[in-house]
Amino acid sequence: MTRWAGWGAGPAGAGAAGGPSRWFLAVLGVACLGVAAVLLRDGRLLEAAVGGGAAAYFALRTFGVLGGKR
Repeated sequence: MTRWAGWGAGPAGAGAAGGPSRWFLAVLGVACLGVAAVLLRDGRLLEAAVGGGAAAYFALRTFGVLGGKR
C-alpha cells in the first residue's frame, strides 16, 4: 500500500507515492453528491451543478478514466 505524499511540489510532492486511493476518491465523490442533492433541494441550482460536477470528476478519477494509470 502506498501513501499519499501530500501537496508539495517536485518529485516528493503530491502524486509521488501514487496519489489518493480509489477508496478516498469514492468517499469524496459520494460526499459531493450528497452536498449537491442538499443544494438542489434548497433551490441553489448553480451550487448544485458545481457539486454534481465535482462528484462526476471524482467518479471519473475513481474508475481510472482521469488521472494516472494504476
